[in-house]
Amino acid sequence: MAQFMPRTAFPQQLSLPRSYYLGHHASGLSRMKTMLSSIDLIIECRDYRVPLTSRNPLFEQSLAGRERVIVYTKRDLGSHGLAVDKKRETQHGLAHDSLTGSRILIVGMPNVGKSSLLNALRMAGVNRGKAAFTGAQPGITRKIASGVKIVDPDPETGTEGVYLVDTPGVFVPFVPDTESMLKLALVGSVKDTIIAPTTLADYLLFHMNLKVGGRVYGEYCGATNDVVEFLEGVCRKTGRLGKGGVPDLEAAALWVVQRWRQGNLGRFVLDEVEVDGLERKVAEEVRMSVSQARKQAKDVQRMRAKTKKSDSMG
Repeated sequence: MAQFMPRTAFPQQLSLPRSYYLGHHASGLSRMKTMLSSIDLIIECRDYRVPLTSRNPLFEQSLAGRERVIVYTKRDLGSHGLAVDKKRETQHGLAHDSLTGSRILIVGMPNVGKSSLLNALRMAGVNRGKAAFTGAQPGITRKIASGVKIVDPDPETGTEGVYLVDTPGVFVPFVPDTESMLKLALVGSVKDTIIAPTTLADYLLFHMNLKVGGRVYGEYCGATNDVVEFLEGVCRKTGRLGKGGVPDLEAAALWVVQRWRQGNLGRFVLDEVEVDGLERKVAEEVRMSVSQARKQAKDVQRMRAKTKKSDSMG
């Protein structure tokens, strides 16, 4: 039997949408800007499984002028071994006392774990339950909340409490490539209805084969690059069959994607994390911004020419 060879590249998906920038994303970001004068610190959450792709340059551009701490959420769902800046962790740990009397704004892409972090800090700081709703799909938080207390005031020392302000997730206006869109969809930053579930399952299969091997889904089928073979195996094993015993591939695809998000089909990072990875990502964004600006300028010129022609004909 020939040795199984996983795919080394995923096919281009040119028909995929390249944005998920909704109305409440824009209005939320606009509201955040107006709040900056009352904010002492910004916590930006990024998904540990896509540490580069879940970076939103809008936050750096729009919320400049405040100290910013990057928190990588859902670390338990990613592979171990990524480099951690211990020096920076220590510096922020030593700066804990300076946070008293602070208002902290927590920001990030949709469904990146902002509300979960808020609830965890509230439990650790004041031993109280959930203050923010959480869910498996993006868009649970749609408005900026009032400050939630995570550290009580201290009457003896006269220090004030610390309050954390939850915000709606904000997507990037334009995703530079379709693979980045697939990554963000796979981790749940866009609704599952935006990209076909079978396409997401195929992209997951591609990564499972590369990162952990076919053993992780061995109870459903042997190692394969064929998403239909994989999903049919899932259907048979889990009973996801339609009329006449026909496999329900879409239901199976949704199920396996959720299983992976919960850490049950391998735990790994989707981004290729290298020493200069962030610098290259920023450079790519700059190139995309210049390209988009040129395209917009050409569109404006076309519209002006069209309007001028219509006026002359009239």
